[in-house]
Amino acid sequence: MNTENISSNPCPIARSVAFAGDAWCLLILRDAHSGLTRFDQFRKSLAIAPTILTRRLAMLTEEGLLEKRRYSEHPPREEYLLTEAGRDFLPVLFIIGAWGRKYRGGGKLVQFFDAETGTEIKAVAIDEVTGAKIGTRPIRKVAPEAD
Repeated sequence: MNTENISSNPCPIARSVAFAGDAWCLLILRDAHSGLTRFDQFRKSLAIAPTILTRRLAMLTEEGLLEKRRYSEHPPREEYLLTEAGRDFLPVLFIIGAWGRKYRGGGKLVQFFDAETGTEIKAVAIDEVTGAKIGTRPIRKVAPEAD
């Protein structure tokens, strides 16, 4: 797959999956939202090869979802923190999880709860303008005007 061509595609879905379509990137973002920030924490949580983790962290940093911050000078150590773009990705993860719970469920699954209310989070995508649940109304795709 040529991600260079996809990342310049006028479709925002295509542009997003050019980097976020990778399972490791999604799982790193999931773990970052759970509070993990350090290389060894991600490696332990994901049981991922260090070389793969290094590449994915670099990609997420380059794409602006994570930023590196040095937390130790001797030895030099860095942690990975969510940026605004990374924090804004959380609803995407929850929608993917809701789809997975419905269509890939079975067995015991992790549950997510609102820390303040204690209620389980049940993610749905809502159109901000109409208030309608996305997927309940027909959609129309409009390509951008040619220059």
